[in-house]
Amino acid sequence: MSEKTPNVGIVIVSHSPLVARGTADMVRQMVGDSVPLAWSGGNSHGELGTDAGGILTAIEEAWSEAGVAVFVDLGGAETNSEMAIEMLGLPRAKLISICNAPVVEGAVIAAAEASGGASLAKVVATAEELSP
Repeated sequence: MSEKTPNVGIVIVSHSPLVARGTADMVRQMVGDSVPLAWSGGNSHGELGTDAGGILTAIEEAWSEAGVAVFVDLGGAETNSEMAIEMLGLPRAKLISICNAPVVEGAVIAAAEASGGASLAKVVATAEELSP
């Protein structure tokens, strides 16, 4: 009996905790528990913004040996996600991709792709097809 390969994890990062959580709720409703999923929203004070430490925690929660795709809403979220990935360190940092895709649509389509066992590269490519 062969052991199933883990699915790619999904992390949602938004300046708004409500947007991040709501997007994660949509993803969970679409794919159930077949994909590791976490979110980070708001700064360390619970206000609008992002926090590298919170993003790092989310990456660790959604960690998968298959990799993790990170979806961000604005530039600051991308910068703090890059910092979180650096904080994670090698070799795991090489298994994380920040997706250039719309947060909600990208995360949903990526999770659907991941739930079927697609590779990190395929998950990211599928989500990034949504970018204008």
